Amino acid sequence: MTEAAMRRIPGTPCWVSLMVHSLGTTEDFYSALFGWEYAPGPDSLGPYVRALLDGKEVAGIGQMPPDRHLPVAWTTYLATDDADETAEAIRCCGGTVAVGPLDAGQAGRMAICSDPAGAVFGIWQASAHIGTRLSGTPGTPVWNELVTQDTTMVGKFYQSVFGHEAQAVDSAELDYLTLHLGGLPVASVHGVGRALPHDRGAHWMTYFEVADTDRAADQVLDLGGRVVKAPREGALGRLATVADPEGAVFTIVQSMP
Repeated sequence: MTEAAMRRIPGTPCWVSLMVHSLGTTEDFYSALFGWEYAPGPDSLGPYVRALLDGKEVAGIGQMPPDRHLPVAWTTYLATDDADETAEAIRCCGGTVAVGPLDAGQAGRMAICSDPAGAVFGIWQASAHIGTRLSGTPGTPVWNELVTQDTTMVGKFYQSVFGHEAQAVDSAELDYLTLHLGGLPVASVHGVGRALPHDRGAHWMTYFEVADTDRAADQVLDLGGRVVKAPREGALGRLATVADPEGAVFTIVQSMP
């Protein structure tokens, strides 16, 4: 696939990154779990590496400054053709722009934002770095889901800012939207009501592909992480919600064939 073909439609999840307190320890964890190798990222982001599989970039990990005590969490980045314009639209639609827009060296232009319910996400205007270059194989991000209190308000926010077409799941028990761009599903919004975790609030969840969910969950424990929700069957396949040693929560999934 050519570089041009891999450029994402604006609003499509294109990258995930993680800011941690101990970069080396975190690198070791994900290297053992997913087989990641690492290359240095843009100097402007401080201590930062890009995770590689088969030499292709799949995710980023950076180290927080010692005086920053922010929650450790995976951040989903949505593609944009104009980070400044999108940041303004986010503000106009009730969201917040916490960092940026700013240049990440020659890689691109970015901002860290949150939606009206408080879920943090990034926007990425690609230049030299288009985002994740490999998908579908174990160790790659394969899906992004917004977990929030209810889908009504935030669904409209993402539709207004990014042009997502929201399709609701027809269910009396489930408050669930799939976000589409160009007729294709790109992400989902799951309204969980009062079941929203008090310690996390609304958040974007990254799903990583694994070859065997049960084995990977056991490996997370062996590597010093924890299992938040035990392996179970879901719409995407067999999945488990886990956390790395610093507490960053993510989902592992063995996708259905």
